[in-house]
This record gives sequence, structure tokens and C-alpha cells, in this order.
Amino acid sequence: MHNIVVYPGTFDPITNGHRDLIHRAARIFDKVVIAVAQSPRKQPTLSLEEREALAREVVAEWTNVEVIGFSGLLTELLVQQRARIILRGLRAVSDFEYEMQLANMNRAQAPDVETLFLTPEIENSYISSTIVREIARLGGDVSQHVSPCVAEALRRRFAADGDRPSGGH
Repeated sequence: MHNIVVYPGTFDPITNGHRDLIHRAARIFDKVVIAVAQSPRKQPTLSLEEREALAREVVAEWTNVEVIGFSGLLTELLVQQRARIILRGLRAVSDFEYEMQLANMNRAQAPDVETLFLTPEIENSYISSTIVREIARLGGDVSQHVSPCVAEALRRRFAADGDRPSGGH
């Protein structure tokens, strides 16, 4: 039996914080499944296909990491992947209450499922996809927070939108 972990998220976009956690998980587990959630209610900036493609490019160096898209219940995805462990990242104490609720709800639906929490390196602890998107939307440089392919995808996305405000920065 393989030791498989599923790391679910919207990954809109995938950041260096996500990459940090994936790298650590890839050292611990036989297989890491990056489960990119469709999440239509969050109205992602990037399409599911774009988010999957960027995640694949970001994690390409690790042979035991797979990227898939999904919609529906995470517990059903775990069954499909033959996994019993969910990976979640905690950046700050403020993340903990929400993540604990999710972990308990997942355990209520599937009692044999465990949630493993990892914290990112200190230099990635303040990075969030929301903040990265906002900086990119306003024309700022996000290259220190994301992989080059992600920075370029965001630049193209917001240049195509004409979403940047007019005037100075």
C-alpha cells in the first residue's frame, strides 16, 4: 500500500508557499496528489485548466507529485485516489480555526481520514494567493512570491482584462 497524501486547494494561483509545502510532502509521502478545486463559488481569476497547467509546471521536478482537477466532495476524491491523508497548510494562527473545522468535517464524513498540517518556511508564511492576485491585478511585481510561469500567466491575464486601474502606482 502506498503512502498517498492529497493536497487540495484552489491554487489561484499556486504560490511559493504552496510549492514549499509540496516539496516537503514529496519527501514524506510516496505520492502527493495536488487536487486543484474547480471552486466556481470563489470565482477564480484563472481557469481550472490554467491552474492545473501552472501547478504541473511548478511541480515538474518531483516525480512522485501528480496534479489533477476536481469538483465535488474531497472525501470522495480521497476514495478515488486511495488516499487517507489530507495535507493542509497553516500560515498563521488565524488559519487554524477554519482548518480545524474542515478537518473535523472531513473526519465526520470519512472517519479513517486524517488531516496533516504543515507550516511553510518563514519567508513564505505571509504569501497568500489572494494577496498575490491583488498585487498582480494592480500591476505589481509578484516574481518573488510565485514561479516565473505563474508571474507571466498573471501578467497576461490582467493585461488582457484591462483590469488595472488607471493612473500612477
